[in-house]
Amino acid sequence: MSNRYDLIIRNGILVCPDGLKQADVAVYDEKIVAIAQDLSGDAKETIDATGKYVFPGTTDGHVHFNDPGRTEWETITTGSSALAAGGGVAYFDMPLNCSPCTLDAKNFNAKLAVAQKDSLVDYGFWGGFTPKNLDKFDELAECGVIGFKAFSCNSGIDEFERADDYTTLVGMEKLAKLGLPLMVHCENAEITRDLTALALSNNKTTVRDYFAARPPITEIENVSRMISFAEETSCKLIIAHISTAKAVELVTQARNRGIDVCCETIGHYLILTDDDVERMGTVAKCSPPIRDIANQTKMWARLLNSEIAFVSSDHSPCDPKLKDGEFLKVWGGISACQTTLPAMLTHAYHDRKVPLGDIAKLTSQNVNEIFRIQGKGKIAVGYDGDFALVDLDKEFILQPEDLFYKHKVSPYLGDSFRGSVTQTILRGTTVFKDGKIVSKPIGRHLRPNL
Repeated sequence: MSNRYDLIIRNGILVCPDGLKQADVAVYDEKIVAIAQDLSGDAKETIDATGKYVFPGTTDGHVHFNDPGRTEWETITTGSSALAAGGGVAYFDMPLNCSPCTLDAKNFNAKLAVAQKDSLVDYGFWGGFTPKNLDKFDELAECGVIGFKAFSCNSGIDEFERADDYTTLVGMEKLAKLGLPLMVHCENAEITRDLTALALSNNKTTVRDYFAARPPITEIENVSRMISFAEETSCKLIIAHISTAKAVELVTQARNRGIDVCCETIGHYLILTDDDVERMGTVAKCSPPIRDIANQTKMWARLLNSEIAFVSSDHSPCDPKLKDGEFLKVWGGISACQTTLPAMLTHAYHDRKVPLGDIAKLTSQNVNEIFRIQGKGKIAVGYDGDFALVDLDKEFILQPEDLFYKHKVSPYLGDSFRGSVTQTILRGTTVFKDGKIVSKPIGRHLRPNL
């Protein structure tokens, strides 16, 4: 190599696992090969990052890009572009809202073909976990899924059935043998179904009626039950988009007992409250619902205590027409993959003094370690040359024209952020810079290192 690199980023402040470093970082053949002050040598490309913080590019563990099949909602092209605009270099796409759902190798390969052609950044895929595809787990594992996703309640997609207790037990036993995790959307099926039916029968369809139909106990009870199944089967369990501090406490207690369980949360549970949702309307409807300010305060305390493993977006867009109507009846899902890192910089670092290294772990390092993605998620020698260059003090107000989503919809439109991503680099190649996508699709499939 003779100190001739592909890329050198000079004069930035690197957000490394062992703290902040004022240093240069060099990339050769897509990998980080040197980190040092005043690094000697030259490169095909040199970036002056003076005044910028250099984060590891983020990995979003929970997105719905809906491609193939529901491209009128979102596409891999638009979704991965939005992710890159927010500092993202990789995502794990969920097995539903695409059509057909990712329930076997044939449908996995159909999605893979689209991503190979259209994804701007790297990608992994979840496999579906339903009563109808227990016999397909082996072939999905062979395809390279990063894990499996189940719903304890109705998913909203007829093809993707909820996992009943038998399916959960047998399926977890299978996954324990395969060495792959299960992520569960935890809401009690019977309570949510019957409370929703009762509300509809009484023509109660407002935002507060929706909250009443999915109270915190629906999540808390189901998290406890899923932990019991995980303990019995020795299956690695991840609680999806956890929304209540009490449920986080249950996960922490179980982990302290030696059960292999952790949880993710989503930005909107840390940023928005039920009052915000009432003010905003259906653009902020999601499931589980956004909770009250008292719970949000406790969620931040749990996060600051390292009880939440990673923060994702649960980017779940739809055709905007599906958001028109009475709150209880419309589609639930929030578009958010472009704003996760800026939101964490604003609300975690600037507002609550969360160390930048912790933010890097929550948005990049931890998720890659949990899913055993080798060589991604850190600024360290031997890792992919993945970076998000950030102007930490730059303030901006999110406007529709800033968004790369298929539909310029977000509950955060008009909100002020402090901390702007100016450039995103994937394996040494700049994919986003100064508000523009500047690369062709170069994403690669990520498989767990089992």
